[in-house]
Amino acid sequence: MPEGHTLFALARDLDAAYRGRQPVASSPQGKFAAGAALLSGRTFVHATSWGKHLFVEFEADAWLHVHLGLIGTFTIDDRPYAGELPVVGQVRLRLATDEHVADLRGPNLCAVITPEQVEGVTSRLGPDPLRPEPDPELAWRKLSRSSKTIAELLMDQAVLAGVGNVYRSEILFRQRVDPFRPGKEIRRTTWDAIWLDLVELLPLGVATGKIVTVAEQVEQVRAAVAAGTQERLDERVSYVYKRAGEPCRVCGSRIRTQVVAGRNLFWCGRCQRRR
Repeated sequence: MPEGHTLFALARDLDAAYRGRQPVASSPQGKFAAGAALLSGRTFVHATSWGKHLFVEFEADAWLHVHLGLIGTFTIDDRPYAGELPVVGQVRLRLATDEHVADLRGPNLCAVITPEQVEGVTSRLGPDPLRPEPDPELAWRKLSRSSKTIAELLMDQAVLAGVGNVYRSEILFRQRVDPFRPGKEIRRTTWDAIWLDLVELLPLGVATGKIVTVAEQVEQVRAAVAAGTQERLDERVSYVYKRAGEPCRVCGSRIRTQVVAGRNLFWCGRCQRRR
């Protein structure tokens, strides 16, 4: 499932392509025909994300709400020629101007909602490290009172928005945290370190389009961002994610895996003992 950095980058790219324009909205698949008719021809005001949710504001208080789920994609292409761009696959929603065509395929959710409904969704979400002025205290209050494991809580979007399975596994390893420690046993200093790690790493994911967590690649991308250049990583490496049975990059122990909160968690039993 796309994690928060992917939705943040998508909102940015949609903004660049459509803000201030009046795209023609259609539903080639047919499942979103009524919603597309409501949006078509309206001015695209702004796109934003909150965790794994995408919100696009159109004029007259119409909002597009998208959750990509496990298989959804939202691609934006330059329009190479006049006329209709061929439809490839099951396109739920198409936004088209003379310059760009954006196709939404396979989303878990695609709906036109009101500003009040937007508020209803976002009020149930935890802080997103990528949003302006997020409040980590909101997440800490929920986490520190919970008997659920820290591995479960990091995947709970009501606690912390935008973190998925890859960041969960990698961040807990980077901070040497026992993934099965209950939230109420996590020290405040440990939570602060987790939060600061997310605040640093998620923007690097936005910059590269990949989840970057291993120290060497983090430094490489950080330097490129500071220099104002774009760092392209041919291959993303990880500390523990999808490395079950392989040796830990730090201590050499075998990486373990177990399903936690519906997804395969990966961790090192020797390195990750911290509260």
